[in-house]
Amino acid sequence: MSARLLKKVLKEQEQKKQHVIEEDEQDELLNDDESVSPDSGAGSSKNPFDLLNEGDDADEDNADQVYADETSAQKQEQPRSVKNALNLASTSNNKSKKKKQKKGKEGYLSTGKRETSLDVNLEALALDIECSSQQSGLNRQPGFENFKQSKPSVLHVDPKYLNVENELRRIFGSKVVKSFEKSNQSSSSRQVRGGRRGNHHIRKTVLISPSDHWPRWDGSLSMEFLETKDGYHYFRYTHSSSYDQAQRAFEAAQAIHDLNGVASVLMYHPYHLDSLITMADYFKFVGEHQMSADAIAKCLYAMECAWHPMFTPLQGNCQLKFSHDLNKPLFKALFTHMKNMDRRGCHRSALEVCKLLLALDSDDPMGAMFCLDYFALRAGEYAWLEQFSEDYRTDTSLWLLPSFSYSLAVCRFYLEQEESSDADTAKASSADLMNQALMLHPPVLTKLVAKVPLKDQAWTNILKNSYFHSDQIGIPSVDHLINIYVEQNYLIWRLPDLQKLLRDGASHVIQTLEHNKNDAKDWTCVRKEAFPSNKNEYGHLLVQDFSNTVQTLPPDNLQNFMVDMRDPAHLGGHVANPPAGGQAPALRDVANRNPLAVLFESLLPWVNYGGPEDGIVDENRVNEQGQGNEDL
Repeated sequence: MSARLLKKVLKEQEQKKQHVIEEDEQDELLNDDESVSPDSGAGSSKNPFDLLNEGDDADEDNADQVYADETSAQKQEQPRSVKNALNLASTSNNKSKKKKQKKGKEGYLSTGKRETSLDVNLEALALDIECSSQQSGLNRQPGFENFKQSKPSVLHVDPKYLNVENELRRIFGSKVVKSFEKSNQSSSSRQVRGGRRGNHHIRKTVLISPSDHWPRWDGSLSMEFLETKDGYHYFRYTHSSSYDQAQRAFEAAQAIHDLNGVASVLMYHPYHLDSLITMADYFKFVGEHQMSADAIAKCLYAMECAWHPMFTPLQGNCQLKFSHDLNKPLFKALFTHMKNMDRRGCHRSALEVCKLLLALDSDDPMGAMFCLDYFALRAGEYAWLEQFSEDYRTDTSLWLLPSFSYSLAVCRFYLEQEESSDADTAKASSADLMNQALMLHPPVLTKLVAKVPLKDQAWTNILKNSYFHSDQIGIPSVDHLINIYVEQNYLIWRLPDLQKLLRDGASHVIQTLEHNKNDAKDWTCVRKEAFPSNKNEYGHLLVQDFSNTVQTLPPDNLQNFMVDMRDPAHLGGHVANPPAGGQAPALRDVANRNPLAVLFESLLPWVNYGGPEDGIVDENRVNEQGQGNEDL
């Protein structure tokens, strides 16, 4: 509590008890010749305001704003201990003004006790005010009167693993990461002529680590609470009027395939989500992966800055439905961010982002469920994957999916190597799980042999069997999920131990079918019961989105991004209308890079290629030299 606020509260208490104080003063004047006790002398000589910190300037600035609410609350009701402390403070303060008293050793001791008691009461008063303000603020939020934190979910996200830099340090060591960061800082330490350092503070976020040269968050996005249902709290994003204008400009540029127009939107609205995602896709297609990741990071930064105070997605108790159009950019950005982490080898961080994607919408519009097992295996989270398959609630058992049927067998294989001889025998062995996976989804083996590839003679003999001869199972949904699994997980099967597990399982299945052919019919019935639809229920998931290879854009399609490259304004590296007070963008190296990517990169407001003082050739000098050569 600040000194100014406490003075006002004490002054109000003094006015209420003025008549009581006057009576006490009259009695004291009659007994003025009598000796004074040490306790009263100590109490009268000590001013309770001296107990406060003199340097509490920040609290004094905020005292006027909250004074009206707190004063009315103090008038209505106060704790008994606080009232006694205020009475004691006001009485002793008036006594000290009326007469002077001697101080002794006992007086100092009693003063120390009174100071301790007063400090405790003042702290209690401050806590009461803070608690009341927090409760009133929570009650003002519609629908949060009964807001409670749910129990830890199986999709609980650990924020410390979301930081890619932390995982890179664990993989390569701190020295390697620091040297790499230092080299990047040295190449981008120069500033633009006339540029000045920004005086704004970049907000720290959980999903990504923002850069210091990014523009200030413009507040064009926000989030609103919708309802609480079945223990989940539903939210959605909302836009400001300025963002709607930028959205219309983006849609106009998108309609004519004008990437220059998209870049111009980012000049004035650097955190427009659709524009950032479009530029990220383009940079990915032309091979500028760092620029693509940077655009996605800005997108995530903007959306996290707009989070509702009660939006706690890391705990797995919030829903942000993909059906709302304004929520879709978050899912697209998170999925792309997850794949970028995968390409950098940060599978543990990618696993946390994948869990977040699945937790935000139980309908799983991005197919995060079919990435979860892959990242868990690559990150070595075998125990968690088994626990997830048992605890996660879904309409279909996870082990019936092609991805989980094979991944759980691999998971159990590694857990068997880690566990001791007295391990739990109630769970199925890795060999049994592999046999079930091969019986349920035999085309996976056929596709893995071609994709890995597996060229041993043993695999050729296995594929000659009629059960593994076909690469299609006849159910559109299952065939599509098999293609996604093989495209994403084929790298795992290049390990010799897993190849042996797969080969032994296939040999065991062939032997089983030779003795009992009815088993094949039984597993066919299981597939039809688990996937009864004749339509591809996962057709919205593209197989190339789950691929580990980066797709490149054909040259013919690159022309769709271009409109008019002859405009001189599009050929420079200058930024129109830079953010006021913002830090100058970092310089970038243009050597050995795609010229088209450099061109469109130069249109972005946070990119700079420097001027003549930075070693860049002056364009006027080049023109003058060119004219001189022509005259010669």
